[in-house]
Order: sequence, then C-alpha cells, then structure tokens
Amino acid sequence: MVPNTIRVSVGILGNAASMLLYAAPILTFRRVIRKGNVEEFSCVPYILALFNCLLYTWYGLPVVSSGWENITVSTINGLGILLEITFISIYVWFAPREKKRFALQLVLPVLTLFGLTVFFSSFMVHTHRMRKVFVGSVGLVASISMYSSPMVAAKQVIMTKSVEFMPFYLSLFSFLSSALWMIYGLLGRDLFIASPNFIGVPMGILQLVLYCIYRRSDGAAGKLHGSDQENGLKAVVAMHPQEVPGVKPEVAEGQK
Repeated sequence: MVPNTIRVSVGILGNAASMLLYAAPILTFRRVIRKGNVEEFSCVPYILALFNCLLYTWYGLPVVSSGWENITVSTINGLGILLEITFISIYVWFAPREKKRFALQLVLPVLTLFGLTVFFSSFMVHTHRMRKVFVGSVGLVASISMYSSPMVAAKQVIMTKSVEFMPFYLSLFSFLSSALWMIYGLLGRDLFIASPNFIGVPMGILQLVLYCIYRRSDGAAGKLHGSDQENGLKAVVAMHPQEVPGVKPEVAEGQK
C-alpha cells in the first residue's frame, strides 16, 4: 500500500511539472494570434507531441494497463491532447497555404498510425502484458525520437554563447518532469515509462549546466526570465513531449 501511495504521489507531482511544460506554448500562440502570422515557427513539434500524448493516454487506460495503475499517465497526456489540438488548429488557421498543407499531411499519418495501434492492441493482442509491450514499444520509439530536439537548443547556446533560446524555467521544469516520471516508472517497474526519461534527465541536466555557463556571457543577461521565455520559445517550446512519460516537453521550434 505504501509503495503504491508513493508512486501515485510521484505521478501527481509529475503531472504538475508536465502541465507547466504543456502550457508553455501558450506564449508562442498568443504571439501568433497577435501578429496573425506563424512566422518561422514549425508545426512539427506539436504534431509529434500530439502523437506522443495519444499513445500514452491509451497506454494508461485499463484496456492496455491493468486497471487504473497508470491513471496519472492518462490524465496528463489527455490534457496534452486537448492543448496540442488547440495549438495545431491555431497554427493551421494562421499558416500560409503551403505550411497549412504540410501540417495536414503530417497530422493524417499520425492519426492513422495511432488508429492502427489502438486497433491491433484492442483486437489482435489479448493480454494486458502483451498490450503494454506493443503500445509501449510504439510509444517508446515516438518518445525517444523527440529527445534529439533539445540538442538543437543546446547547440544554439554553445554557438551563440547566449541563453536566449533556452529559457531557464523551461529547462528546469523539463528536468523535474523527466526525473519524476523516471522515478514513477521505476517504482512501478514500467520501463516503457521510465526508459524515455533515462535520456530526458541527462538532457535536462545538460541544459541547466549550459545555462549556468553561458548566462553571464549573454549580452541580454539582465533581462527577466519572463522576457526570455517568450523570445526563446522558438527553440524549446515543444520540449514537453516528454518530460511526460514518453513526451518531453519542448522541441526546438523552427529547427526540427
């Protein structure tokens, strides 16, 4: 009883940290709506995040997991689905025709692949253990593919010697979220939740270390973090695909 209580508590903390990461793009899309233009922002991070959220919401439901053992995974990723759909819809609305077409061409395969995953796990696999292996494997591949994006932000920081594109609070909550979900997965002996965050934790540490190194050499070091966040969201706003199980919140915008 005690270990399960601890695991649920860690999951709740993970939800809180992940929620902050999921909400980060609000600043970006407020800017998009204000200007009526998506500028150089990319839709790819949000579409990948949507795919990740769909998979892990399904993973946490009783159809795949045993009972409600992973209810906290489903709740935060379910919220992520709503937010990502909202962000993608705003992007498509304000994007020029070519970018609009590109976004829709990416969304359709993602929804198709998710639909196939749901179908096969529901009707072709008949035990919870095998369903978790099947859905978790698909989710694991999707999650790990998203972890390369923070490297783009890290590379920019090193090249420009500026932390403008790597806001402190996003890096901090990215690390905390990854650490909490890794612990959550380990407590439940669920490697499909813990494994992606084995990458997310060191990536979060790397970003924090780089921030500490280059913050003094940033010509705009005196600016408030709030200002840094809006300017820097291009690079890290989609890092949430993970920080949540399988979804590390934010991918480098305009670079992926």
